[in-house]
Amino acid sequence: MKRIIILFSALVFSAQPADAQNDSAYIRKIYDMNLRDGNTYEWLRELTTRMPSRLSGSPGAAQAVEWTDSLMKSLGVETWRQECMVPHWVRGVEQGHIVVRGKKIEVPICALGGSIATPPDGIIAEVVEVKRMEMVDILGKQGLLEGKIVFYNEPMNPTYINTFRAYSEAVRQRWSGAIKAAPYGAVGVVVRSMTLRMDDKPHAGSMGYVDSVQKIPACAISTLGAEKLSEYIRNNPSNQFSFKLTCKTHEDKLSYNVIGEIKGTKYPHEIVTVGGHLDAWDLGVGAHDDGGGCMQAIEVLRVFKSLGIQPKRTLRAVMFMNEENGGMGGKKYADEARAKGENHIAAIESDAGVLTPRGLSFKGDTTLVEHVMRWSSHFTPYMADRWFHGYGGADINHLGAKLCPELDCLVLIGMAPDSQRYFDFHHSWNDTFDQVNKRELELGAALMTSMAFLLTEHGIEE
Repeated sequence: MKRIIILFSALVFSAQPADAQNDSAYIRKIYDMNLRDGNTYEWLRELTTRMPSRLSGSPGAAQAVEWTDSLMKSLGVETWRQECMVPHWVRGVEQGHIVVRGKKIEVPICALGGSIATPPDGIIAEVVEVKRMEMVDILGKQGLLEGKIVFYNEPMNPTYINTFRAYSEAVRQRWSGAIKAAPYGAVGVVVRSMTLRMDDKPHAGSMGYVDSVQKIPACAISTLGAEKLSEYIRNNPSNQFSFKLTCKTHEDKLSYNVIGEIKGTKYPHEIVTVGGHLDAWDLGVGAHDDGGGCMQAIEVLRVFKSLGIQPKRTLRAVMFMNEENGGMGGKKYADEARAKGENHIAAIESDAGVLTPRGLSFKGDTTLVEHVMRWSSHFTPYMADRWFHGYGGADINHLGAKLCPELDCLVLIGMAPDSQRYFDFHHSWNDTFDQVNKRELELGAALMTSMAFLLTEHGIEE
């Protein structure tokens, strides 16, 4: 019986197309190399230890540019830096208190990225809690927000299995909260942190202003702090909140995308890009967001070199700068690609944390995407075959907008790890190296490398 089973298995495998057999064999080699001899984890340790704070315009971001350039050079690939002007916002001092009958109760807050500072002595005012942004217009038109602090306390929806969906719905209060409240005379904004985790670690992230609306300061409060504040003002609406921020936006600074490339042997004009963003918020060390994604992209180059894979199409790894608070690196990369008339056929971005990879998200022309998605069966043995139409990535999406507005000439691909714990770390002090699992990180690198192999080998239309 054993002999029959072995013979049957061999016949099934030999019945596959030769290309499919070769692809499966190469993918196996790629996974074996990443899981036995991967460099991603130790590279990430060095990045996050030596350059823990990498917000664009900071010394840490500049050091990370130098370091990743040297790292890719050491792999024997061509590298260059692409200039881009980036915002330079500095956090400063942050203090938050619930004020009950003159007594101050400290709660953890952090300034939202891009916020203006409070007056030197801070702001103290009564608080108006809103569970939905639509309530701001209702209360504002009744004159109930004048001179008040608006407290946005809409939690991420815990019933969504896809936590990115929950984040996308809730994050509007962080981005638009100040713009919405200021016209009604609000003096400041406090926003519940974008996480399902209950703790005392506030989560940062960008907020927006428009020139036609008065700018007011905005901060995030931890989820436990939000629960406490809600309870205090529910018990006594006259209780106050005070906060002090000394953050400041300086003049834009010169920074760089860092690019490493292996030239294609047969179709060098067709480009496949892999990447992540090198900048990170100044809370935590940016291990999940997005140091790990950058190291996975560099590992793609290393594995190609180590296995002697000579890609038919040009392979690039891009360390994008300034995804977190402006996206200037992604925009510059797309602008330059357009100016040079480059033919990008696909791009993969890892910017969803480096947890267990479950599959890939695709954005592009349905025919092209379906053509590429036929490879999903190669990843069934690695439990990474959950492939779906969705989102590419914040940096690579600029390629679609600039090079292919109809998205009918390239495929954008986002890594899709298990998302259940990602927003525990995202933009917070929790995003530390010890929260990264070595095996999960390497499995993600193997998935990205394998997809880069298939794309450089076959293109998107073969």
